[in-house]
Amino acid sequence: MSTAIIPETVRKLLASQPIELPIFHPVALKLQQMLSTCDFTIDEVALVANEDMALASQMLKMANSPMYMGRTRVATIKEAVIRLGAQSVTNIALAASQATAHASGNPALDRYMKALWQHSHGCALGARWVALNCGMRGTADENYLAALLHDVGKLYLLKSIERLVDAGVISSLFDDELIMEIFEAMHVEQGLRLVQHWNFPGMYCDVIMSHHAEEWDAANRMLAMVRFVNLACRRMGLGLKHEPGLALIETQEARILGIGEFQIAELLELLEESRDAEV
Repeated sequence: MSTAIIPETVRKLLASQPIELPIFHPVALKLQQMLSTCDFTIDEVALVANEDMALASQMLKMANSPMYMGRTRVATIKEAVIRLGAQSVTNIALAASQATAHASGNPALDRYMKALWQHSHGCALGARWVALNCGMRGTADENYLAALLHDVGKLYLLKSIERLVDAGVISSLFDDELIMEIFEAMHVEQGLRLVQHWNFPGMYCDVIMSHHAEEWDAANRMLAMVRFVNLACRRMGLGLKHEPGLALIETQEARILGIGEFQIAELLELLEESRDAEV
């Protein structure tokens, strides 16, 4: 669709919203920034993670869920860091805070946010599963986070709309067509703006920038994986789009990753299980 369909005043209003909208929890951001320095101890990670007890409690709940840990249980954040590693714990912190952020007191916007979380969560779990089961075990944590964040620009836009509606700046009467047009025109640029502002590593910026691009770097396996699980979620109807006829085995991404029909079937089963998973 053409970006001209969006009223220019609405586009400018959305693009001018503060970067500090509640997209990322401060503790989760602090953990991610700590990891980027490569200069931290287990105790330091645990201390930061415990700065918000509500978030820490949610992190432990997620860490002990079958989707993340199987039969291995942890009782404290420090124990989780020791068993899982700092990157996994940081991923769980970001996921826990994202799950909370995907909510609105506006029923119309809340519907979009819930569908968006279902999609992002499914993509993250799917990317982690593909990495663990298709010969890329060493990059599972990074792929999880890349998939979790690939549509963060959509959350930012929904939070921006919510803020403008609450302030009476724009009408609360919006339809699916306008929301989807706003997403298509702006979610990549705004997602990139967010992660660059918070100094996320460049590999996550590359995924956000190119996860819908017609021309993309086929040598970037993280990008190929996020693109693939994004398509798989679409096929399953996890999120705002449902395309049950998608032939995943025929995609360029499947060929690059070397994924076969059996692995696709298992991935789709995992995504179906994630649909109603409690987070």
